[in-house]
Amino acid sequence: MKQTPFPGFRFVPRTGVIYVMNRARELGFSYENPEWANLGQGAPETGPLPDAPERITQVQLDDLTQEYGPVAGLTALRQRVADFYNAIYRQGKASQYTYENVCISGGGRQGLTRVVAALGQINIGHFIPDYTAYEEILHTFRGFIPIPIQLKEKHGFKLSRDTLKETIQGMGLGAILFSNPCNPTGQVIEGPELAAWLQLCREEETLCIVDEFYSHFVYTDYQPEQTKMVSLAEHVEDVNKDPVVLIDGLTKNWRYPGWRVSWTLAPKDVIELISSAGSFLDGGANHPLQKEALQLLDPELARQETRAIQRCFMAKRDYALQRLRQMGLDITLEPEGSFYVWANLENLPTCINHGMAFFEAGLQEKVITVPGGFFDVNPGKRRRSEKFRNYTRISFGPEMERLKQGLDAIERVIQKHQAL
Repeated sequence: MKQTPFPGFRFVPRTGVIYVMNRARELGFSYENPEWANLGQGAPETGPLPDAPERITQVQLDDLTQEYGPVAGLTALRQRVADFYNAIYRQGKASQYTYENVCISGGGRQGLTRVVAALGQINIGHFIPDYTAYEEILHTFRGFIPIPIQLKEKHGFKLSRDTLKETIQGMGLGAILFSNPCNPTGQVIEGPELAAWLQLCREEETLCIVDEFYSHFVYTDYQPEQTKMVSLAEHVEDVNKDPVVLIDGLTKNWRYPGWRVSWTLAPKDVIELISSAGSFLDGGANHPLQKEALQLLDPELARQETRAIQRCFMAKRDYALQRLRQMGLDITLEPEGSFYVWANLENLPTCINHGMAFFEAGLQEKVITVPGGFFDVNPGKRRRSEKFRNYTRISFGPEMERLKQGLDAIERVIQKHQAL
């Protein structure tokens, strides 16, 4: 185990994307440097989009917003989030969310950390590949046992309900954690399939923790004038009894990553536990930006933003897929959601046909990608074998011109190594 320079501390590694961005900075990357294309970090373009609502560029502060906010978040914002989910996903349903079902946190990682800090002594299933930050979150809190569930390419990086049932029963899972749409594969669980998962979790008394940060970036059955969002909230029967915890925020779906405002929806008894965890973990989210976020949770504005996102990101997705396939990358499964391409590098020259070498070679051409091995969520490094070594995650989140710049750089990397 790597040692720290000071006694009493344990070595805490930088998780996947944070490692990637730190390594790029060592070689000169900055957000202000136009020579670099960031196709690694999971951030959408934040500027204006055609037909999207006007972007917020100024924040007004008063004496009240200079004070600490409640650990669980401003009551007005909590209710606004509840109203948003009721309007989008729960019209006509008897059971409705209220502010008591919502907890506000300072970003996605903080929201997830609160949830896992409140878990008891259970087995928690997590999928691989999945979001890189899950690894340290699941390792740091030792009250539960993380159990990996491998998703296989031949099955579309998805699990059938029957396979999930066998896994829950065989591993004795008290909870499952996953992102939907999935980061990094872009695969989506929706409709009757998602409803069947929830019914299974009801029957098995298994908590379903869903990271829904890409739930507005959905491209299945795309219709330009329609709005499609995916959330397990649509299938919840009783908001205070169903074993469902949902996490989302302004980071991706509203394209305000720097605000670090997120929320968790759950039964109100669970929200009380999560809020208690926040009281010692972080103390609460940014007060002024919570107040500003109230206007962003307007359902009609969110639908307008989502339609603009899907038009823009569908075009970038199709462009990225075409270019990458022309370069020889193997992309078996096109992303159904998110803004990532999960690509196999095995067909490339040997010196760049695994994720870390591909990443390092890209840095020399000032483009950032994320090695696939980082998505092998392995808390505590209990498993020795490295999965997804030959994969990479490439983001089409940046604006089109920067995406083109990054793909041009990747093409130079491949051409240079083909000539060796």
